[in-house]
Amino acid sequence: MILVTGGTGKTGRRLAARLRDAGAPFAVASRAAAGPESRSFDWTRRETWAPALEGVSAVYLVPPPTGADAPTMIAFVQSAIDRGARRFVLLSGSPIPAGGPLQGEVHAWLQTHAAEWAVLRPSWFMQNFSEGQHLATIREDDAIYSATADGRTPFIDADDIAAAALAALTRPQAPNADFILTGERALTYDEVAALIGAAAGRPIVHRRIEASEVAERHRARGLPATTAQMLAIMDLAIAGGAEDRVTDAVQALTGRPAIRFEDFAQASVGAFTRL
Repeated sequence: MILVTGGTGKTGRRLAARLRDAGAPFAVASRAAAGPESRSFDWTRRETWAPALEGVSAVYLVPPPTGADAPTMIAFVQSAIDRGARRFVLLSGSPIPAGGPLQGEVHAWLQTHAAEWAVLRPSWFMQNFSEGQHLATIREDDAIYSATADGRTPFIDADDIAAAALAALTRPQAPNADFILTGERALTYDEVAALIGAAAGRPIVHRRIEASEVAERHRARGLPATTAQMLAIMDLAIAGGAEDRVTDAVQALTGRPAIRFEDFAQASVGAFTRL
């Protein structure tokens, strides 16, 4: 039995679909549990942990946007181990090493306390353009706004992350390693805009703006100030080359190459329809 936390999010719902297709027993952990595949779970309510972990042997760990710090996540993993779970696959991020903030602390703990583990450290999601923070301006302005300048990012499809998670959770031998997950090549935001435009059938441009304006735009669209500022800072990191690398981790885990951005854009063309 595999417990999928973050089961309604970008990677969790895709992982749940893959587990269902594979015939693997699983449950989605959710505060709004509904249906036979769901279990009531809340990171901040410890009384929900034991029922959610009943009979569970492996857990996909997705840190929530708010409400749970690293000690809380570690306490949950220890509770799972105490109830018989052995394998844990943590979703972290490419810039966060073991011992870094939040997921990095959990990463370091898994290395020394879990019998079977893997940490997935994806680069930025392709779905940021079809489901996330850039979709509104693509639809409304035919534009992507960023402070990334000429920095390159090896955007990865959430489907590849789900496929990697499936492999890490179900292969007979636990990886006991961390994997930086990337797409098949690194792209500038100018190149991303051109590829989305080619799929959408109209010009999409990359508007280069200052980091302060990036943060203000995100705040104006309803993101918390701290999240908006973090996204702006990460744009500057991209501009400085922090994400300009490509790995073969998707191939190593799944046995196939990472999805190309062109193919993602074509598959997502309906999302880019002009409002």
